[in-house]
Amino acid sequence: MCAALEKLSTNEVGVSIVHRGVGRIAESDVMLASTSNAVIIGFNVRPDNNAKRVAELDGVQIRIYNVIYDVIDEVKMAMGGLLKPVLREETLGEVEIRKIFKIPKVGRIAGSHVTKGLIRRTAKVRIIRDGIVIWDGKIASLRHEKDEAKELKAGMDCGISLEGFQEFNEGDILEVYEVIEEKRTL
Repeated sequence: MCAALEKLSTNEVGVSIVHRGVGRIAESDVMLASTSNAVIIGFNVRPDNNAKRVAELDGVQIRIYNVIYDVIDEVKMAMGGLLKPVLREETLGEVEIRKIFKIPKVGRIAGSHVTKGLIRRTAKVRIIRDGIVIWDGKIASLRHEKDEAKELKAGMDCGISLEGFQEFNEGDILEVYEVIEEKRTL
């Protein structure tokens, strides 16, 4: 069983067996697991009463199994949860700034037209000027006519303000995108 668990290790996440033995799970096993920040895996064994008490006090998990494949599957799932997710960028659409409006106490608003795809209020945005990305950030406000909008599709006009940036110009292109986290598995 130990060899099968150690084979699950990758260069990012590994299994480290601190101690292995036969017989019941004792208080000394729980104390070792506590200092090692480990989980106790028992196969066809049970902890004694002192071990149970110390495990509860120290917050040590004791997992008991009768089928070796269950052990391997659960450890594999736990290790998969430790892997960093893959971040993937998905372009939603493009917006062209057509006119700049100056609003007192608010600042500059980009009067824009959605040229491709869609724009979502919660999405991220890049400003592209002459093919060069000059800013990357978030949308502060998205309005269609006088109403706050959550999402607008191609062909619609809108007013956009950006978080911490007002140096946009007419003709700038806003590339709207989302960053999607994809969980990894072993």
